[in-house]
Amino acid sequence: MINIRPVTDLRNNFAEISKEVHEQQSTIFFTKNGYGDMVVMSIEQYSKLIEDKIVLQKLEVASKEASSISERFDFNDVNNEMRQRLLEKISKK
Repeated sequence: MINIRPVTDLRNNFAEISKEVHEQQSTIFFTKNGYGDMVVMSIEQYSKLIEDKIVLQKLEVASKEASSISERFDFNDVNNEMRQRLLEKISKK
């Protein structure tokens, strides 16, 4: 359920709001004079949101690149090569 509150609640009930966004992982939308004004969420939620956006952007770039070339790679070949590279990096440490 969307949680919409007046911005004055942020000032008057900060501890309660902070507890809610952290414990319930909720996002709270605040209004000012009846219009949307801001959103409050935990840093963890924000970080995940940004990480997801970055992954989606990288997938979009990869998809565009894949459509511009005809070469295709076999999953097993790529998987084996990545494992080998990881093992090489681990063994160098």
